[in-house]
Parts: sequence; C-alpha cells; structure tokens
Amino acid sequence: MGNCTYKQSGKVGFFDKETTSLKMSKLGNTLEKLHKVIDFEMFRIDLEDNLLKIDKKSNAGCKPYDVVLMFKIILLKRFYNLSDEQAEYQINDRLSFKEFLGLSSGDRVPDARTIWLFQDNLIKQNLEEKLFEKFHNYLDNKGLFVNEGKIVDASFVEVPRQRNKKEENEEIKSGKGEKLWKDKPHKKCQKDIDARWTEKGGEKFYGYKDHTKIDTKSKLIDTYEVTSAEVHDSQALEKLVGASDKGQELHADSAYTGEPIDKMLKDREIIPQIIERAFRGKPLTEAQREQNHIKSKVRSRVEHVFGFVSNNMNDFYIQSIGFQRVKGVVGLINLVYNMCRYEQIVRLNLLPIKD
Repeated sequence: MGNCTYKQSGKVGFFDKETTSLKMSKLGNTLEKLHKVIDFEMFRIDLEDNLLKIDKKSNAGCKPYDVVLMFKIILLKRFYNLSDEQAEYQINDRLSFKEFLGLSSGDRVPDARTIWLFQDNLIKQNLEEKLFEKFHNYLDNKGLFVNEGKIVDASFVEVPRQRNKKEENEEIKSGKGEKLWKDKPHKKCQKDIDARWTEKGGEKFYGYKDHTKIDTKSKLIDTYEVTSAEVHDSQALEKLVGASDKGQELHADSAYTGEPIDKMLKDREIIPQIIERAFRGKPLTEAQREQNHIKSKVRSRVEHVFGFVSNNMNDFYIQSIGFQRVKGVVGLINLVYNMCRYEQIVRLNLLPIKD
C-alpha cells in the first residue's frame, strides 16, 4: 500500500476565527458557557486589594498582568488540572482558552513562572477562602442554597508519593518533620511533611482529604475543610456544620455515627439522617435497612460532586506540596466546581433563581 499524503483543500479566510468559534459553540464550549453566566469582575476588588503592590515606588519594569486575567488562568488550571507549563502552552495553542481570557492572537501570554507566582501569592494569603466565600454569597443571594437539608462526605486528594528513609518517615509521623533536611534546603522544599498515608477498602492513599458539606437541593458546596488523609471523616464534621444548618436534616454515611456526633448535632438542633451500621451480634433490623435505603438515595447526591471533579476536572490528584498549598488548590477546585454547577443550574433551569 502506498503512502497517502493529506492535501489541504481549504484556504485561510478572514472570518476563519469566527467560523471556528461558532463551530466550537455548537459542539459545546464549556468555557463559553461559564463566561455567559459569570461576571468575573466580581472578584476584581479582592484580587487587587490583596495582590497588587499598592505602595510600588517605581513604574520601571514590565506592567503587571491584569489580576482578573491571571485569576481566570488559575481557574483554567484547576478545571483542566494543568501544570503551569501546560497552562502556558495551552493558552498559546487553544482558541477557546484565548477567548475565555479575552486575549487576541498578538497579546502577551503569561509564562509558567508568572502563573506559578500568582497562584502562590494568592494561596499564601488564603485568598482562595475569600474568593470562595464571595461566590458563595453571590449564589446565596440568588436563593441557590435552598437550605432544606445538607450532605457531608470526604474525598481523597492524592499528591506525589514521597521516598524517604524509614527513620525520616518516623520523624514526620511524630510531627518533627520540620527539623529534617535543614542542610539541604533545595531537597527540603520538595518534601511534603504534612501529607499522610491511609487505607480504605484495602486500597492505600497518600495525601489529604477534602471534607465537604453540600446543599441537598442544588448540589452546591456550602463549605469545606481540608485535612491530611489519615483524619477520620467524622473529625471534620464539627467545623462543617454551623448555625445556618439549624433545623435541617444532615445526611451522611455510617462513618459519621457515634455518641459525640449525636450530641453535637442535637445541641445544634440539626436532624441526623445518618446511615446506620450493623455490629457483630447486632444486625440491622428490617426497618433499619429500609431507612438506610431511603437515606442513601439522598446521600448519594454528594457523589455527583466528587464524580464531576473526577470525570470533568481530571480528578483530585495534584502536584502541590505541603498543607498550605494543597488547602489553597482544593479551595480553588471547590470554587470551580460551584461555578460549573451554577452554569448547569442556569442552563438547564434546574432551580428558580432570584434576580
């Protein structure tokens, strides 16, 4: 069989970009959908107040990139789970990225180092928490936190596994990891002394956990808490539930059972709808099994959240090192999920929205 060489049959036209954009829109351009429903300018004041050098004494050097542009690049990183280098490449290569960012073909694109510094500065100031809260308030003002019930659950956030000596791991487990590799600062900055190993269902995980509380009706993330992986799901519950949950049902799996939890929920006037667990010599009654089945139908809605992150956002595996950076990245992941969920609610008219 001879070689078959593709021959171009089209010509470059003046309206090619517009034609391509229209075709992408018809095929389903996720970034375009987000841009239609979210005004990213809502984040400008927080970004400028926290990230711009207001007291800059000289105008020398390159003009900094617009903070909203940079923030949208960070959102792209989180939605597609991209490294800084991949983000720089994809912005240069993909029309959909440029259009989302408002860039023309001749505009300067931030390099990987600039993208890394922006995200690092954002996370060092815990700004992801303020931005998550800003968008939360925006959604709440539209009546999308229906507050007819909440669901709590946790998902593993895996990070690169460390290769340490046995004695080094013992030091880390005992909370003395900060003393290690002091004479090797370059090596030390590559070591994660906050991540931990844990096991679930016979499978081992290394990293952290994203504990979330979602609104039952809207499936929006109401609040979240980040811990290392070995922390039991139930230990984060007290920080997840608050005064706003008073009088509501709280759905959770059997990991959240126990007298301390029952007392805490009772004191806060929260109605527990937690899956009951069988014990040795004390199997569940038929009535308990029936109730578990009913509770599971509601509780399973939280799997839609983690499923979206896994399937649409390329999972919770991230390259960040250390609790502070992981907490920041997880907060940004949760924010991006809420943005995408809000777009679905608007596009599919899933819930009534206040003007």
